[in-house]
Amino acid sequence: MQWDPVPPGMRPGIARPLRPAPLEAQTMIFRSFDDAAAFIRDHGIAMVDLKFCDLWGRWHHVTLPSHRFTPSQIERGVGFDGSSVGFKTVSAGDMVLQPDLEAGFVDPFYDVPTLSFIAQTFEADTRQPFPYDPRNIARHAEAFLQSTGVADRSAWGPEFEFYLFDGVAFENAQNTASYRVESAEGAWHSRELGSGYTIPAHGGYHAIPPHDHLHNARTRIAMLLDDMGVEVKYHHHEVGGPGQCEIEIPLLPLAQATDAIMLVKYVVRMTAIQLGMTATFLPKPLHGEAGSGMHFHQCLWQGATNVFHDPKGYGCLSETGRQAIAGMLAHGGAVMAWTNASTNSYRRLVPGFEAPVSAIYSIGNRSAAIRIPKYANRPESTRFEFRPPDATGNPYLAVAAQLLAALDGIRKKMDPTALGFGPVDEDIFAWGPEKRATIRALPTSLGQAVDALEADHAFLLEGGVFSADLIERWIARKRREERDVLNRPHPYEVELYYDL
Repeated sequence: MQWDPVPPGMRPGIARPLRPAPLEAQTMIFRSFDDAAAFIRDHGIAMVDLKFCDLWGRWHHVTLPSHRFTPSQIERGVGFDGSSVGFKTVSAGDMVLQPDLEAGFVDPFYDVPTLSFIAQTFEADTRQPFPYDPRNIARHAEAFLQSTGVADRSAWGPEFEFYLFDGVAFENAQNTASYRVESAEGAWHSRELGSGYTIPAHGGYHAIPPHDHLHNARTRIAMLLDDMGVEVKYHHHEVGGPGQCEIEIPLLPLAQATDAIMLVKYVVRMTAIQLGMTATFLPKPLHGEAGSGMHFHQCLWQGATNVFHDPKGYGCLSETGRQAIAGMLAHGGAVMAWTNASTNSYRRLVPGFEAPVSAIYSIGNRSAAIRIPKYANRPESTRFEFRPPDATGNPYLAVAAQLLAALDGIRKKMDPTALGFGPVDEDIFAWGPEKRATIRALPTSLGQAVDALEADHAFLLEGGVFSADLIERWIARKRREERDVLNRPHPYEVELYYDL
């Protein structure tokens, strides 16, 4: 790979790769093993990389020399220990990976030409698809949608909010607990001699250079994604002054959208490292600054018809769309156990601010859990946006849970107005306490979300998409995470109470 000189303003000693040529980054869809093998041979591919998602939402990978990419090897699968990634017990951990030939891309971040595939997981003995593979679960949710006759496909448009920091450090031990991030954009640098272009707290929305130090980084990310087959609608600086960014992609079919989420997070992180920075999708990395969500725009299609569209409906939304909203909000707490799957998620969802913690829907009310974009009023664009989610959940499971909740509302013909979900087009923070108390609140802690999931998960079992065992495993894991956080002394507690 070629390297260009360090551009002005970058840290000394950090080089960056030239933007890869289209061949080096483009997405690949192979119809057969022979097609993939021919590409490997014709383009000098040295390594084949298999990436797969664990139950909790992290990618893992294994890499093999390209000469090992043979029909017999692919048929047997590449073995790995499923117990190490949460799939299996230690006593029976053997599993195998097989590449999805329709989900390949040349990875631009490796030093030698490498063809990556998103892989599927299988049982080692029977070669049957592993039922807990998150990709399989998401695809089963789409198959269940088709079986109901409501629609033949769903479309998803996640928004990606994240922070680019110049550095991060954290430590948790028996005698210390701390973290620190650094950003050249941070207002805390305004008193120091430097560029003079820092951004005040909450002042980053659509900031322009020179205040926006990160335009080139976001552009590099967007260009790489575009070369990899993930179109970027736009990117911009977000509200958070010290490095918050947003990238938005168009609506995509479920399978492509969920894979795209994993790919966007990977490209953002790897690009940040190449530029001497670090990226985080943590919902609330900074006290007193904007948090990062991952809103999900969504709609259902039957052939060429958007079943959510009705030009005479509220927000141009059809009765089916309103029923889907009712299902989403009726099951909102349980869904958030998948879409807001960390204790940190609820540092962002604080009642009393503009956080989307109210189980209502609206055309323009950004405190509502579901917003209907005003500009999405044409047959091809009508949709609604579920605003609580963030990027700490497993995207395959998060999308599957949202789809099943919406389907439950449609199949049961739920009425959002009768259920008290609105629409509400007023500023609810201007209401008195008694009136505001009439609105159902969504969970404000991971424990509340897990409680909601434990009490309300029958809709997830429809069509055999989720299993009771998987739900129990998710609940147990998330309860343990919350307990581990709650049991640790907090640095601010020491400041508050040390001298009492």
